[in-house]
Amino acid sequence: MDSLSQITESILASYHDVGGINNIDGSNLPSKRAIATVCEDLLQLLFPGFHDQEPIHSQHLRRVTAYRVQSVADRLRDELRKSLQLAEPTCPKAKAERILCKFLHELPAVREMLQTDVAAAFSGDPSAASFDEIIVAYPFLEAVAIQRLAHIFYGENLPLLPRIMTEWAHGRTGTDIHPGAKIGSHFFIDHCTGTVIGETCEIGDHVKMYQGVSLIARSLAGGQGLKGMKRHPTIEDHVTIYAGTTIMGGDTVIGAGSTIGANVFLTHSVPPRSLVFYEENQLKIVPKKPREESPNGTHLSAANEKLALEIAAARGAGI
Repeated sequence: MDSLSQITESILASYHDVGGINNIDGSNLPSKRAIATVCEDLLQLLFPGFHDQEPIHSQHLRRVTAYRVQSVADRLRDELRKSLQLAEPTCPKAKAERILCKFLHELPAVREMLQTDVAAAFSGDPSAASFDEIIVAYPFLEAVAIQRLAHIFYGENLPLLPRIMTEWAHGRTGTDIHPGAKIGSHFFIDHCTGTVIGETCEIGDHVKMYQGVSLIARSLAGGQGLKGMKRHPTIEDHVTIYAGTTIMGGDTVIGAGSTIGANVFLTHSVPPRSLVFYEENQLKIVPKKPREESPNGTHLSAANEKLALEIAAARGAGI
């Protein structure tokens, strides 16, 4: 075996010869480890008492919350400055402070959205025993919580940091949601493993998806030339998408109230209140039968609801 000094020299030679993956004498990049700990503490702020080893008594809640806000602010401020200086080396500290204050002020609004996500999971999953179980044990909620937070930073055109946040959640949950995606209220991903939601996706309210759903771009052959363009689909309100389905393209719109069966490969829009499934290897798109509308006007007829569930079960969506 070569000596450690020889191995060191070999690695140093690689640093010299193999460019593009070194950051030596360059910018001080945001710390993935620091951002990971901030994400964990943000989850404690969003769901007090659910991510702690000890219970929090109401008489101590103000003190504990104040300490956590201060701790998160101090660490996040440093990572914000590093991120901003990647695009603007002389970026004033005041800009980082402005973004930080805006972010922290948004936490109550994010909590309100997450409460709707928990409610959607409870109403949409008969195996859910309680809200507590969903908050503690359902990985989709962690992925969506971090994405909703990262989306605030994404809106400020902040380099790296929001993507590091969502990739941290991706690694923990198996759910890949880009910080740029726009997601409405009452969002639920059942099981959630293997789900991919691209940067320019727009998802309405009361959308339910199952594991392995991919909302992706039609082609990335254009590379950086596609940057800033609408590349990923739009999912309107009250849509259900079963397991293993792929929906592609920035001009693809799934109309409100539609149900997309399992393992469908879809590259074009469908009208509102459509039922999309495979029958004898042929893609079928049929309108849902009318019924007496609920207040939101989007519920399936009893027959079509039964058909959708049968399709889902046959394709392994409702495990």
